[in-house]
Amino acid sequence: MDVAASHDRVPRAAPSAPTSQPHVATVSPLMDREFIERNQVVERYLAGQLPPRGVSDFERFCREHPDVLDALGLPERINAGLRLLEASGKPEPWAERPKRPWEKPPFLVALSAAALVLLIATAVLARSYHARGEHLTRLEQRLAEQPLEHTTATRAIRLIPSRSGPSTRPAVYIGGGATQLIDLRFDLSWSKHQAFRLTIDRRDQGRVVLVHNLLKDSNGDLRLAFNSSLLGPGEYPITIDGLTWRGAPVPQAWITIGVQR
Repeated sequence: MDVAASHDRVPRAAPSAPTSQPHVATVSPLMDREFIERNQVVERYLAGQLPPRGVSDFERFCREHPDVLDALGLPERINAGLRLLEASGKPEPWAERPKRPWEKPPFLVALSAAALVLLIATAVLARSYHARGEHLTRLEQRLAEQPLEHTTATRAIRLIPSRSGPSTRPAVYIGGGATQLIDLRFDLSWSKHQAFRLTIDRRDQGRVVLVHNLLKDSNGDLRLAFNSSLLGPGEYPITIDGLTWRGAPVPQAWITIGVQR
């Protein structure tokens, strides 16, 4: 006997059965009460877990067999759910949601009015800043185009600045006549500092001059000379700071001068 042939006649083992998979109940088109109870169709329908085909089959079955709903206890379940909603204070699903405060007409009207006022205020401020910018541009142009006048005399003015704080009234007025070379001499003989920083501002407008490392003369005076046509009419508060060896400013004295035309 041929060995190969004998091997061919040996019966082969039957294929093993496939591994069992967890059974997932699906809704059959042939739906009845037993199928509904066995597969918990009502619970899955209420929980939104039925596939679209199952939903349509279950709803069609309920339309054709409305008496089954009572047998399945569906009305009692719905009533129990409604009682729970009422006990918790939550509205029914079909009840109209109460409007939030910002959704009510009075709030929307007030919000619209506030937005309109804000828009108008923004437009006014923008126009004001634009006009102010044009005014500053014209002033800068005038300063650039206006040459200094020739001085005809020198005027020396010795001043005793305040040590207690900024002054509100000018201690002296300059200008009002022929152009002069103004020689201001601030008495700082009492200060222990030798180097100073001098700041001149124009009241209600801005900074005009900032001079560093001014030294006292042998008389203890801090001197500053300038052409009287350099400054326009107004009041000019002056701040004098002493400088430490590190260059840190220490307030020392204050005084105000006035300029006339």
